[in-house]
Amino acid sequence: MKSSIRVIILALLVVCAIACAQNHDHQHYTVGSPDKQTQVAFSIESGELFYEIYYKQEQILEPSRLGLVWENFDFSNNLQLTAVSEVSIVSDTYELVHGKQKSHEYQANERILTLENNEGKELQVIFRVSDNGLAFKYVLPNLGASKVKMLEELTTYNFKTSAKTWIQPMADPKTGWEKTNPSYEESYEKGVAVGSPSPIASGWIYPALFQSDDTWVLISEAGVGADHAASRLAADSPNGEYRITYPSDQEKIFDGAVFPSATKSWESAWRILAIGSLEDIVHSTLGTDLATPQRTDLDFAYVRPGAASWSWALGKDESIYYDIQKRHIDYASEMNWNYCLVDVNWDTNIGYEKIGELARYAQSKGVGLILWYNSAGDWNSTPYTPKHQLLTREMRTVEFNKIRDLGVKGVKIDFFGGDGQSVMQYYHDILEDAAKSSLVVNFHGATLPRGWHRTYPNLVTVEAVKGFEMITFDQKFADEAPKHMAILPFTRNVYDPMDFTPMALHEIPNIIRRSSKGFELALSVLFYSGIQHFAESPEGMTKQPEEIKDFLRKLPKSWEETKFIAGFPGDYVVLARRNGSDWYISGINALETSQSIDIDLSKLGLSSSKGFLITDDESSESWRFEDLGDSSNLSVEMNPNGGFVIHLSK
Repeated sequence: MKSSIRVIILALLVVCAIACAQNHDHQHYTVGSPDKQTQVAFSIESGELFYEIYYKQEQILEPSRLGLVWENFDFSNNLQLTAVSEVSIVSDTYELVHGKQKSHEYQANERILTLENNEGKELQVIFRVSDNGLAFKYVLPNLGASKVKMLEELTTYNFKTSAKTWIQPMADPKTGWEKTNPSYEESYEKGVAVGSPSPIASGWIYPALFQSDDTWVLISEAGVGADHAASRLAADSPNGEYRITYPSDQEKIFDGAVFPSATKSWESAWRILAIGSLEDIVHSTLGTDLATPQRTDLDFAYVRPGAASWSWALGKDESIYYDIQKRHIDYASEMNWNYCLVDVNWDTNIGYEKIGELARYAQSKGVGLILWYNSAGDWNSTPYTPKHQLLTREMRTVEFNKIRDLGVKGVKIDFFGGDGQSVMQYYHDILEDAAKSSLVVNFHGATLPRGWHRTYPNLVTVEAVKGFEMITFDQKFADEAPKHMAILPFTRNVYDPMDFTPMALHEIPNIIRRSSKGFELALSVLFYSGIQHFAESPEGMTKQPEEIKDFLRKLPKSWEETKFIAGFPGDYVVLARRNGSDWYISGINALETSQSIDIDLSKLGLSSSKGFLITDDESSESWRFEDLGDSSNLSVEMNPNGGFVIHLSK
C-alpha cells in the first residue's frame, strides 16, 4: 500500500511540475522524452539551480545541483531564471565507420534555461531528453575579451541511498609502474551501496553504472573537445550524491593547462545519462549521439576495421624481433586478420629499414602493420622506445609520413599524462595529424575516448580498461577476471571501442586461467573494438580444432546491430551482433562453483536456415560443436566460468 501511495504522489509531483512550466513565478519547469517515459524537472531554490529525474513516474535522481564557477563568473548561487525556451525537437542521423551499431537516429526534446547571477552575467543550461536518456551542457555566451579559467563545476547526481553502483576508481596521477597512472585500469567496485567512498582519492571514472530500484542509470560524458578537460566523479559521495570533479594539477603536459579556459564564449562537454532497463543501457548510443560529428575536413576513406595478431600479449618484450614479427604476419594472414601490431622497442630491436621490409612483406600477405610509440615527454619515466617522436606537430608530421611511406598502416600510442586540458589537446592533435598521414590510431595507457571515434573514425580503439595484460601479470586479478569481464558490456564498452585484447585459448605463462575456452572464444564477439587485437599466439592457435580457427577467420570485421539478450553486471551476459544477414550470439557466465545458466534464445526472432554452436564440453579445456537447424527453439546452457558462440546465417 505504501508503495502504491508513493507512486501516486510522485506522479502528481511530475504533473504539477509540468503544469507549473507555464508559470515563471513558480521557477519550476520540466522537459520530457518523446515517449514521455523520462521527465526532467528543474528549479531555482534559494538562488541555486537544481534538477531531478523521473522515469516511468518513479524518481530516479533526487534534487541535484547544477552550476559553474569561473574566474569573474560565479554561477553557484544568487541565480535568477530569466528565460526558459519552449520545447523544441532535436534530431540527428549518422553512420559510424565502426561501432556496435552502424546507422543511428537520435531524437530528443530540448529546453534551454537562461540564468543571471547577481552581477548580471549570463549562463545557459541546455537539456535534451531522449527516450531512455538525458544530456545537458553549460554555455557561457559572453565571457568577454580577456581569457578566463574554469575553477569548479557544481554538477551532482543525487541517488536514493538505497541505490547500488558498479564503478571503477580513478588511479592517482604519477603512481604505478614508472609513474604512468592514471590510465583507467583499476578493478570495479561491484554492486556497492551508493555513498561508499572511493578507495583512491582521485575519485571515480566514467562510465559509472547505478541501479535505483528496478531502473538502471549509466553516467558518462561526450563531446570533450580540445579546449576541455575530461571530468570524473569525486571520491566522496555523501548520502549517494556524486559530484563532478576535474583533474589534479599533475595531469598536464608541456606545462600546459589542467582546467579549461576561454575568451568570448565557451560550451561544456555533454553530461549524459542512459536510463531504463539493462537492455536500454546496453543499447544506448548517447555516447556517440552527443559526440562531435565526423570531421568533414579530413579524409577517413582509408580506415578499415578488423582484427590483429599481437606478439607482446603472451611473448612480452622478448617477442619484438624481426623473425617473430614475420611469423605473426603469417599468422594474421592465415587467420584472415588484416593487421599485425609490432610493440615496444621495435626501433632498436628491428629498426626502420627492416620495418619497411616487414611492411612490404605484410602487404603481400594482405596485412597492415601497426607500430607502437611512447607518448613521451616528462609525464612518464618509462624506458620503452620510440619515445620522443610525437611531441610537436612538426615532429609528428615527419614521423607519421616516414612510417606511412614505409607502408605502415597505423600507430599504437601509450602512456598519456592524465585528463587535463593540455592532454585533451594532445589527443585531438594526434588524431588530426594521423588522419592527414592516413594512419589508424590505438591509444593505450589512455583516457576514456568519450565518443571520439565518431569525430575521428581513424581512432579504431582505446585501452582505458583493466585488460588482458593485467591477467598475465597477476594471479589475483586472473582469479577475479571473469567477473570483471562480465561488467564491461554494461559499462566501459557500451559507447566506445575497447582494446581489452581478448582471447587466450591455450596457456598464459605462469598464470592459471579461470575462464574456460568457450568463455575466451565468446569474447571475440562480446567485446567491441574497431580493431580487435587477439592475445592468442600462433603456437596456441595451432592447438585448436579447425572449427575454432574457421570461426575466427570468418568473424566479421565490423558490426551493424547489437542486441542485448540477458545478463547482470558481474554475473553473466549474452549479446547478439549482426553483420549483413548473419547473426553472432555470444555469452559468458562469471558465476562460480556449480551455477550453470540456461539461456533461452527462442524469443529473439533470429530466423536462419543454418547455424552452429561452439561451447564448452564437460571440461573447461575441451570443446563441444553442434550444428543447428531450426533456430526458433534455441537454448544454451553456460557452465560456471564458461561461455559460447553461435553463428546463424540465411
